[in-house]
Amino acid sequence: MPQTITLSINGQRTSHEVEPRLLLIHYLREVVGLTGSHIGCETSLCGACTVEVNGKAVKSCTMFAVQADGAHVLTVEGLADASGKMAAIQEAFWNEHGLQCGFCTPGMMIAARQIIERNPHPSDQEIREGLDGNLCRCTGYQHIVNAVRAAAKAAGA
Repeated sequence: MPQTITLSINGQRTSHEVEPRLLLIHYLREVVGLTGSHIGCETSLCGACTVEVNGKAVKSCTMFAVQADGAHVLTVEGLADASGKMAAIQEAFWNEHGLQCGFCTPGMMIAARQIIERNPHPSDQEIREGLDGNLCRCTGYQHIVNAVRAAAKAAGA
């Protein structure tokens, strides 16, 4: 039986009727039309679907949309400001070549945001540990670590 959910996504209030078993990633992509977060494995292994729910990084393939009812959700689309100016983490990924194919990038950026919020001056080891649940098949991770380090530096400037 469908259920009505209301949540804030990237600062915009939204309400829809959904099936209780609809995953949050499918809700974001198919119902709301925010396709920045990617579906990589649907088993919580890759992290491409990572979004923030009430300030915590969550793999949205592991959460039902109904569980997000009343929550504040931030997706990669919500990182830039209202004028379209990229957030520090987005600029750092661009400048440090922290992406290649881009498939893992949305989840990496959300995870990176969490790392910097927990510790504004993370070591490379802390960055690597913080990104542990996000897989990349292209970059070899060093450019991603460089991007997180650069974003942390920019945020502290």
